[in-house]
Amino acid sequence: MKRASLLELLAEVERGTLAPELAMERLAALPFEDLGHSRVDHHRSLRAGLPEVIYAAGKTSAQTLEIFTALVASGVDVLATRVDAETADVVMAAHPEATYHAVARVLSLRREVSLRGHVAVVCAGTSDLAVAEEAAVTAETFGTQVSRFYDVGVAGLHRLLAVRDELVKADVVVVCAGMEGALPSVVGGLVSVPVIAVPTSVGYGASFGGAAALLGMLNSCSPNVSVVNIDNGFGAAYSAVLIARSTAGSPVAENG
Repeated sequence: MKRASLLELLAEVERGTLAPELAMERLAALPFEDLGHSRVDHHRSLRAGLPEVIYAAGKTSAQTLEIFTALVASGVDVLATRVDAETADVVMAAHPEATYHAVARVLSLRREVSLRGHVAVVCAGTSDLAVAEEAAVTAETFGTQVSRFYDVGVAGLHRLLAVRDELVKADVVVVCAGMEGALPSVVGGLVSVPVIAVPTSVGYGASFGGAAALLGMLNSCSPNVSVVNIDNGFGAAYSAVLIARSTAGSPVAENG
């Protein structure tokens, strides 16, 4: 349940248009709903500002569907990450309004009709697209304007400089890179907003599955750079949305 929904529910009770007993029924699933295999945290939007997100890896298609359905019923924006095509088909058969983003391996169902804040998602190369798209789709699902700047790695720095005028318009920048992980430091020196670096598991032997990029980013000389775990585009975007919302004003119409 979202904060606005709870406030409206309480207002209906105050106006006398909703019986307290009916309001209690609507709140019965708070703070969580026990599905047997999972306890769905319906209270998270009220505490943290964003709803619980489904990590589908390791879950069966049936489990993912049941959790997805519970979140849909609560009225929040719904997001499931690391979703394979088989699970996506199962969930979308029950919820055709959902969208599967195959590159990102993300399943989303967006309810919000307004945008708040602006997140730029940058990636060094095409091989980083899966992680970058996970970040971009996450931010979009939670009602944030997203600008994508892909394949602008440091091996061709002119590609990044060509989009700098657009890049600086964002409230926060998510930068995904593998190999030596140098791109976030460069971006950090070009913008005056927080940069969230995402090391990816892209690279040859001594990249150690992204560990080299992770260490490079942790040692960034740009003080506005913070770092999340390897391939964690979702975590970077989640934090980016919270930052962007805190710096932005009131929500605006999506086409306004």
